[in-house]
Amino acid sequence: MGDRLAPPTRRLVLNTPRVVSPDRAIWIPAGTWHEHRFFGHSAFHSVGFPSSTAPLPGQQPTVVSAAGLVGNLVIACTETGLLTAERRRVRAVLLDRLRRVPIAPLSVPRAEDDRLARACELVTQNLTRPRSLEWLARAVQTSDRTLRRLFKDEFVITYPQWRTQARTFEALIRDADGRSITETAHLCGWSTPSAFIDAFVRTMGQTPGQYRTATVRRPE
Repeated sequence: MGDRLAPPTRRLVLNTPRVVSPDRAIWIPAGTWHEHRFFGHSAFHSVGFPSSTAPLPGQQPTVVSAAGLVGNLVIACTETGLLTAERRRVRAVLLDRLRRVPIAPLSVPRAEDDRLARACELVTQNLTRPRSLEWLARAVQTSDRTLRRLFKDEFVITYPQWRTQARTFEALIRDADGRSITETAHLCGWSTPSAFIDAFVRTMGQTPGQYRTATVRRPE
């Protein structure tokens, strides 16, 4: 969803990758430079609102829950053949619901500090190889203490927490490509499928199988 009807008065940049699965939507304010990629079988639905009726505050892109009614309303708004009055009523209900929708971000933040950015790149280049904080610190020519501080200062989480987010982010992409749980666990750096499932449940609140079932049942 994007505030595409408003004239861009400034150029914001969306520089943090976000996964927008079928049970989520992303609000993109006017003037925000962004790009997107699709993985697996996908259907894209976009609804625009004028700035005067923007459903979400602020000027930053926001990932929100699109489960249930909200997701169905977004799809309904993009149906062909709707009468003008009918479309207006559907959009009015969607606008009301979006103002109450839960924020549901799922992203891997990008680093500002060059050392931290390089460390993150070394991890994500090959998630099948476990990299300790000590190894990363040596690779980017800094101390363990400094790198640990950078993770906390920039991401407000520890290195293991960030690594789990990065692995889960990649797992969602692999899932969209139809990979098995065992293959996804290996490609994303978990030693066993059970370890992958445990981490996925802690991050997403459901098992990979439950997540896949919930996403493939959504209508196009």
